[in-house]
Amino acid sequence: MAVTNAVSWRSEGIRYKKNEVFLDVVESVNILVNSNGQIVRSDVVGALKMRAYLSGMPECKLGLNDRVILEAQGRATKGKAIDLDDIKFHQCVRLARFENDKTISFIPPDGSFDLMTYRLSTQVKPLIWVEAQVEKHSRSRIELMVKARSQFKERSTATNVEIEVPVPSDATNPSIRTSMGSAAYAPERDAMVWKVKSFPGGKEYMCRAEFSLPSITAEEAVPEKKAPIRVKFEIPYFTVSGIQVRYLKIIEKSGYQALPWVRYITMAGEYELRLIMLCDQG
Repeated sequence: MAVTNAVSWRSEGIRYKKNEVFLDVVESVNILVNSNGQIVRSDVVGALKMRAYLSGMPECKLGLNDRVILEAQGRATKGKAIDLDDIKFHQCVRLARFENDKTISFIPPDGSFDLMTYRLSTQVKPLIWVEAQVEKHSRSRIELMVKARSQFKERSTATNVEIEVPVPSDATNPSIRTSMGSAAYAPERDAMVWKVKSFPGGKEYMCRAEFSLPSITAEEAVPEKKAPIRVKFEIPYFTVSGIQVRYLKIIEKSGYQALPWVRYITMAGEYELRLIMLCDQG
């Protein structure tokens, strides 16, 4: 590159009428909770996903609020700096420069690519906490009571929330009521699936369900159900790590003006809550 100014990931002569860069900061929350309600494992995996529609051979510079980067550049770290682990860059990032002064400098590929990935290893609390209680009645009927509580600030809202609660494979005749959203029995997944399109922070919703069981197998069916509750969601304009893009500069020798757009999204990755409690009501 130093001799020819050529890079293997970008061809010469690219032209756009409108020069734009879209940067999505996407964080995936992975949580495993045991049947006692204790968090066994939690981490956050993040990615800076970029879509570049830029003419020529632009030079981009990205600034983040990572503590190591800020301290290396002699900048203040009052309250807003974060600690990222296991940072990996796309091959376009100049690693020598990053190691020297922590500047993230690169000539981007054309189109979509992952500029950077990282991990946050500090323990995080479940953003949506789910409790499920299962009660057996007369060995031929089970009742589920599911509570879901959002544990993030009120100004944020989770979207497309899906809570999958396991039920015995021989359950029939579902009767389901929810305080928010809709729920349905999904026999192909041996589960009840509760969907809430919009789940604001600081809220709690409930879902109650009743199923019939064949009386011969009812006694054995519920205790054998060891599958976890699975939760899916997205929270736009929010990150668990607190990562912020301080700046995204685009410089090209022709001097054109480019528009950078930045979005933040948090979503559930491997999100399993083993919270089924069994109560035999005779």
